[in-house]
Amino acid sequence: MNTMLLYLHAEKTCVEEFLALLDREEQAMGNARFSELTAITDEKIALLDRMATLDRQRETAQVALGFEPGPAGAEAAAAAAGDATRQAWTALLALAEDAKARNMHNGSLVHTHLDFTQRALHFLQSSVQLFYGPDGVRKTAGGRNRLALG
Repeated sequence: MNTMLLYLHAEKTCVEEFLALLDREEQAMGNARFSELTAITDEKIALLDRMATLDRQRETAQVALGFEPGPAGAEAAAAAAGDATRQAWTALLALAEDAKARNMHNGSLVHTHLDFTQRALHFLQSSVQLFYGPDGVRKTAGGRNRLALG
């Protein structure tokens, strides 16, 4: 197996792990298991760091083979290495696009949850002042007796 193909397989595996993690993240948000998100975020950061390292290693290899850095050089190196390597490069690009789209989708879910929470807090903060005093006891009109005090 050629060097480029080895790097592409490693990157593909890493992106597939990232996609599985994005699925877990989406499920956690969809099922209101927000306590899981901290660990998932930590895993995402570690996978993104690993992907960046693998990308740099592959790029170093393609430059060592005489190709320019960047996607154009990777495309040329993959094509020069044969059909299996070219297919691996194409598959990696497709997975990367899927990961990008799904990560953006999850980001939208986070934003939606945050927006809902902020609106709910705003409503509660503005409404609470009408009904409750600083001691948490309901305010009554005209100083009437508070029969329901515990």
